[in-house]
Parts: sequence; C-alpha cells; structure tokens
Amino acid sequence: MVPWGAVLWRRLLRKRWVLGVVFGLSLVYFLTSTFKQEERTVRDRNLLQVQEHEQPIMWKVKFSSGNGSHLSNQCRNSVQGKLLITDELGYICERKDLLVNGCCNVNVPSTKLYSCDSCLPNGCCSVYEYCVSCCLQPSKQHLLERFLNRAAIAFQNLFMAVEDRFELCLAKCRTSSQSVQHENTYRDPIAKYCYGEYPPELLPV
Repeated sequence: MVPWGAVLWRRLLRKRWVLGVVFGLSLVYFLTSTFKQEERTVRDRNLLQVQEHEQPIMWKVKFSSGNGSHLSNQCRNSVQGKLLITDELGYICERKDLLVNGCCNVNVPSTKLYSCDSCLPNGCCSVYEYCVSCCLQPSKQHLLERFLNRAAIAFQNLFMAVEDRFELCLAKCRTSSQSVQHENTYRDPIAKYCYGEYPPELLPV
C-alpha cells in the first residue's frame, strides 16, 4: 500500500505552479551564489591591488643563523631525493649517510657544506639538492632578500607561507612557471632548479 504522503507529493508535483515555484527558487539560489562569488572575486582582486600599490608585503622569512631545530639536534631536510639529501644547516650528503635525527653525517668525507656543484653563476643547478645547499650559503642572504622585495604578486602566496630561509630555499629551488617557456619546455633543460633572482634565459624558438 502506497503511503498517503507519497501520493499527495506526486499530485503536487503534477501541478504546474508547484514546478514553477521549485524552478523559481532554484533560479534565485543560482543567481545569489553567482553574485556572491563575483563579489568575492572583485574584493580579492582589489585587496591584491592595494597590497601591491600601497602596502609593503610582510614576508615571514627569518634569516637568523640559529634556529630551534639546530639547538635541539634535529634537522629538517629536503626529504624527496633518492640519492642525495640536503639538511637545513646546508650540508648535502648521500641518503645512506643521513642520521636518524634528519641531519647529514658530517664525519663522512662525501658530505659537503654549502655545495654549489652542478650550479651555474646565474643560480640555476641541475640537481635540486645542490640548489638548496648553495642557496643556504650565508653570502646568498642579500640575493634572497632582494628577490623577496621584488617578488611578483603571482608568487606572493607561495613565498609568504615559508617561515625561514631553509623553507624559502626549498620553495625557490623547486621548478615552477619561472623555469619553463611555452608552458611545456624548460628554459634550460639541464639547469632547471634555480635559487637566483631571475629565471634562466629563454631558449631561442
């Protein structure tokens, strides 16, 4: 036996005015959502313009030489390398020479500090871990500060999220739209990890 409520609901749906009300409410909801989304987009665009033209960007990056992880004898590191790892102190080592605390074993002859092997004078390297290690050199601090001061609004959200120099170097050395041309070709297919102020030169078409 069909419930009385279901029968009543089916009869209501057969009436044109009920369908009209349902359609009208759906249309009002759609238009309201669209206008709210457009309003948020305009507000965000205006906020970015204000930040770009009127207010300096407040970067979080700290360039102090000491940090909490070093004092506690623990290191963050570049994690993903299959063969090489760079720790936050600037040491680069083979993955097998990484200690349980996340730091490179400095007693191994192959471990290097602030190594720029595979890096070109323009700050682009063919190996990600060397890019990070070279970027962490104390002498690169002014270069990184200049980059942050000149960073485009398009990269603001990415670099504002980093907390210190190590995180900045990790983010800066990752390939991004700055490393490619025509959206699918590396500007420099060999040295594609860059910590420098400027992207690699465009290759001739």
